[in-house]
Amino acid sequence: MKIRRALATAVAAAVTAPAVLLSVTPAFADTKPAAQTQEKQSKPTIKDLEKAAAEAQKAYEEAVKARDEAQITVRKAFEELSKDSHPLVAAANAAKQAAKDAGTAKDTADQAVIDAKAAVDALPEDATEEQKTAAATALSEAEATAATAATAKTAADTKAAETDDAVQDARVAAARAASVADRALDDALAAKIAADAALAQAKKEAEEEGEDCEPENDLTAEVTGLPTKLVAGTTTAFSVRVTNGSDRHMDEVITYAGVHATDKSGLKDTGKFFRLQWSSESSPKWKNVKDDYIDAVGALKPGARTDLKMRLTLDKATPAGNGVAFIAADFYNEDGSCGGTPGADMYEFDVKAAGSKPGKTEDAKPKPAKTTKPGGNGHTPQGSASATPATNGNLAATGSSSATTSIALAGGAAVVLGAAAVFVVRRRKAGSDA
Repeated sequence: MKIRRALATAVAAAVTAPAVLLSVTPAFADTKPAAQTQEKQSKPTIKDLEKAAAEAQKAYEEAVKARDEAQITVRKAFEELSKDSHPLVAAANAAKQAAKDAGTAKDTADQAVIDAKAAVDALPEDATEEQKTAAATALSEAEATAATAATAKTAADTKAAETDDAVQDARVAAARAASVADRALDDALAAKIAADAALAQAKKEAEEEGEDCEPENDLTAEVTGLPTKLVAGTTTAFSVRVTNGSDRHMDEVITYAGVHATDKSGLKDTGKFFRLQWSSESSPKWKNVKDDYIDAVGALKPGARTDLKMRLTLDKATPAGNGVAFIAADFYNEDGSCGGTPGADMYEFDVKAAGSKPGKTEDAKPKPAKTTKPGGNGHTPQGSASATPATNGNLAATGSSSATTSIALAGGAAVVLGAAAVFVVRRRKAGSDA
């Protein structure tokens, strides 16, 4: 089964400028009107993708160099912080010795108090007033010395703790610098993977298709009943409604349904723990979705629609993390015309560990969503009181300051992981900057 051009275009749009994705704001807002942004990014050319891939490669190489330099710097910092000659270490050692000396002085002073009290208690009954006064004075002086020693010890202990914290803070700062460089390298690698995958896919599509299929805003594929929280070890039922809201007959309609997930780190693919199945009125037996395509829709007359039953099973071993479902549809006619939904609608959900309680949940909504453009053909889907909303899954237009990690899937193993990586990078940055 070929990966359809409409979906390849959507994925390609997500990585038109991968180097830029790494530096934009958490909300990934575009100052241009949404319609202009989608129009500009919906059809990147091979040349655009080649440029994006080259930029991503360069950014990756620079990130590797920066990571290597950071590791050298961090190693040197740790070596210096292990030497007694380092100013922070020297100060910490001096403070520790001072605290130790203060402790010894306090112990001596405390013993002097004990001895002075013993001397007072040992006075004979016939002791003179002069002897009693001398013993009391010695005790008072010992207690005063002990109090001073205790205060000095407290101050010395505080100083020792502060200087030790300064050494530890310096080590943490050095380690953090290495972590930042590692993370930047991960981000650059994610963008590179996505850019390379999108370019390869676009070239493959150009060779296989040999023609452009026009987006059809009035062909929609909507998901209902997919919750925003799924628990490992359970099966969830939902549905996909495909609607031909146009005034043209569609001879062959094919639905795209792809589900992908990662663990909480955002970089480990956990989709292998998922099984997506479908059934329809004409084909009621449950079947596994193969290659992310369902060929069960067949023909759709103008204004007609069909429903597909779906069920998603998560293995008990599925790690907690985040997932996303992409839904789209394509049509092909005997006269050679073809087209599809403008993009793949994205439905995000959280994955909870086996045995977890999902808590309050709701149906996932497509991101980003918009209603069918006004001034259409006027058709209303059969059995519906109003036009079915159509959503545009332009991947490059997505992004949120939400702390929830978001990932992407759009056909083909390389594209799956590449698009997923880009969404992980964007959401992870949004969460850390929020």
